[in-house]
Amino acid sequence: MTHRGSSGNDLADSFVGTEKRRSLFEQAVRTLPISVCSTFFDKDGKIAPATFRETETVLENADQGRITAAFPRTVAKNRFVVLEGVPSLSGVSISGRRVGVLFSGGPAPGGHNVLAGLKAVLGKGNTLLGIRGGPKGLLNGRVVEVTSRDVRDILNTGGFNFLGTDRTKIKSPQQFEQVRETVLQNRMDGLVIVGGDDSNTNAAFIAEYFETTGVKCNVVGIPKTIDGDLAVGNLLPIPFGFDTATKIYSELVGNLTQDAASAVKYWHFVKLMGRTASKITLEVALQTKPAVALISEEIAEKNISLENIVDSIVQVITERRLRGLNYGVVLVPEGLIEFIPEMRDLIRELNAVLAEYEKDIRDLPTLRNKLEYIYPLLTPQSAQLMASLPDEIEEMLILDRDDHGNVKVSQIETEKLLIEKIRYKISEIKRHTDRYFGEGEGKFAATPEQIESIRRITFAAQSHFLGYEGRSAKPTTFDASFAFALGMTAGSLVLADKTGYMAAVTDFHKGGRVLAIPLPGLITVEMRKGKEEFVIEKSLVKLSSPSFQVYAANRDKWAREDYFSSPGPIQHWGPTSKQIPISVALDQDYPEFADFDLGKECRLDPDEI
Repeated sequence: MTHRGSSGNDLADSFVGTEKRRSLFEQAVRTLPISVCSTFFDKDGKIAPATFRETETVLENADQGRITAAFPRTVAKNRFVVLEGVPSLSGVSISGRRVGVLFSGGPAPGGHNVLAGLKAVLGKGNTLLGIRGGPKGLLNGRVVEVTSRDVRDILNTGGFNFLGTDRTKIKSPQQFEQVRETVLQNRMDGLVIVGGDDSNTNAAFIAEYFETTGVKCNVVGIPKTIDGDLAVGNLLPIPFGFDTATKIYSELVGNLTQDAASAVKYWHFVKLMGRTASKITLEVALQTKPAVALISEEIAEKNISLENIVDSIVQVITERRLRGLNYGVVLVPEGLIEFIPEMRDLIRELNAVLAEYEKDIRDLPTLRNKLEYIYPLLTPQSAQLMASLPDEIEEMLILDRDDHGNVKVSQIETEKLLIEKIRYKISEIKRHTDRYFGEGEGKFAATPEQIESIRRITFAAQSHFLGYEGRSAKPTTFDASFAFALGMTAGSLVLADKTGYMAAVTDFHKGGRVLAIPLPGLITVEMRKGKEEFVIEKSLVKLSSPSFQVYAANRDKWAREDYFSSPGPIQHWGPTSKQIPISVALDQDYPEFADFDLGKECRLDPDEI
């Protein structure tokens, strides 16, 4: 069928033409204004690179002596001192610089605005070079120029697709030499690495290598990860990408809380990204108020066993059932299994065993052969625990690991493991109501009618994993401006001949404060694959933090009754379009439900940068 007055071919051509320009929404977001910190305006009110001055803040940690020995030249330059960006009033412009940039690790919303920020602060007198394919592209010399037209096409859009990314870790002397060759061949004066803790650790090592080998190339890191685990107190509250991802997950979880109350029969178990830190889960819990949210750091600190976790969830399910609420939502952090004490001990033992006997185990033909080889090398408690796990989890623990030797916990279906154990426990309660109901310690108070309703209870559970849905979304207005500011900070550092720093922005609610954090000051020593490695320490949920305390003070109420809320979709304009993440606002002592203020709103003309 054809539209009246148009041929089928006309409509097809029109649709294809629109498709090339992407969606109507994407066309609109490219025109949205971006907040620009006052630090990046010169005396004439034009965008210009910042300059930097030392603050009184010096980073210290227990491994400082070893860090100094590992990064002697970088530390000699920055002395662990944090720098602050200030407007340049000199009127002197820098030109002729060539700055490379790459994405490393998983995508996060806002990456393209980092490129836009770099391009804006470098201006027409300098060249921005994009490195395709992440660190591997750096090794292979895949370098292209980023033009003003490129910036116009990618501004305020999601994903890392413009340059691509990968997870290669640069470690060997040969790899460092390849990096050196790429930098020299492309005459780079600066290299900006956008990534998480491992990627910024790489940046620290590359900066030190360049200093040692006499390569005149300033290296700067930019903090990126939706997990929120690359944060430095009030110097860097969160990396870019966290706000967008948590708002997306909160919308979906809010929908599920509404569905549970509508269908009145389902328990939705939702696993959320966050391999180490439970910051995503905490933020989503504060946004949606579910019946249950597990926080890995609390479980580890209080040594809560798997059995106790199951019992606590069953208690919530039972008490809600007694109130006529046979439904709810349970949030499960992706990395939960590594924080359960007995599982943590097992994984630690496996890490040591697999590091020492890797070749022997790899050469065994079947999973059963491998397990029979491993069991005697574990403590009796860990061997018994491992033997009790489903085969697929056993296989994941010993076979499928990432490049850093870690279990791929995102692929372990922890939420389904919990569902099965909860189902068995509820079945036991239904069969033996006299053990669980009546008078006495640890028993539920219930009428005969309620007990009979428990016998008839059906536990209908649905499992979900929300992860990839949030990594390449269109950035929120906050992440769009935040990432842009980080790009401008990194570009300013390169032009100021600063190396071995990570760009940072703080004071989200009052104009933004631009900082440069010395990378060696963030590094600590961690055991990986059975040996010590220098890495940037991850930022975890602290049980003493205001955000966790607010959650802890309210969760019993949320468990007993329906207090759930549905935050709705991300607003790029509207009443919640500038809302700072609740957990960040609480922990940074911002006003409740604070809106961000990262400076003057500007509609950028990419052709002018």
